[in-house]
Amino acid sequence: MRRLWMSLLVVPAMAVAVPTAAWASPAGPAARTAPAARTAPAARTAPVSRTAPAAPARALRPGMSGAAVKALQQRLAALKYYPGAINGQFGIYTLEAVWAFEEVQGLPAHDYVTAAMKRALAHPRAAEVLVPYGGANRVEISLTREVLVLYHNYKVQLISHVSTGGHYYYCSTGGCAYAVTPTGDFRTVVFMPGWVAVPLGFMYNPVFFIGTAFAIHGDTDVPLAPISHGCVRIPMDIATFFHIMVHIPGEPVYIR
Repeated sequence: MRRLWMSLLVVPAMAVAVPTAAWASPAGPAARTAPAARTAPAARTAPVSRTAPAAPARALRPGMSGAAVKALQQRLAALKYYPGAINGQFGIYTLEAVWAFEEVQGLPAHDYVTAAMKRALAHPRAAEVLVPYGGANRVEISLTREVLVLYHNYKVQLISHVSTGGHYYYCSTGGCAYAVTPTGDFRTVVFMPGWVAVPLGFMYNPVFFIGTAFAIHGDTDVPLAPISHGCVRIPMDIATFFHIMVHIPGEPVYIR
């Protein structure tokens, strides 16, 4: 198995069977000091560029395609990370799944598949359990690792990269506050389909867990850094089906 993964050629694994949908997105995150609603959706077609060490010449990275990328997608899907369509195309959704895997493994996150990640794919570490007695079905969110884990019948069904509160100070028409994601024990309250306008911008398919203020929701900008106003941002592809994987209302949501 290790030898196979060193070349990223593996026996195909069953892809995650979840629906996908076309989507549009608002243009960029709200300003840190004076957030304002984003008004015009615009499609995102490529990962946001970040300052990072250059990828080794032969490393898998966004924009690449082929059998090795497909093998990577199959392996991530088998481990309950969602890399988007299993099509051999290394796009933003595959990159976000790579980030989630690295976060769970305790590896530095990169915009390409590192040698350390290849080794970890052969013998992966299980996601840390935050609330061992939290129930058979639950959502756990780690603010330390910036990762969400969804359990069904005590088994992991989905692991996703997230972006949570950025701890910056901001002001809006409703007043000023610090961008903090609350920790504690919550439950899903209500689901609102599509793009939902809120005072600080837009949420896609939000699943609220504190009134209609804090939600797990899709966003076109889910970077490695925590940058939200306090909600839990998830990648757009995962937001298209996340709400059908949890019970609403009443699914436990634990944030630590």
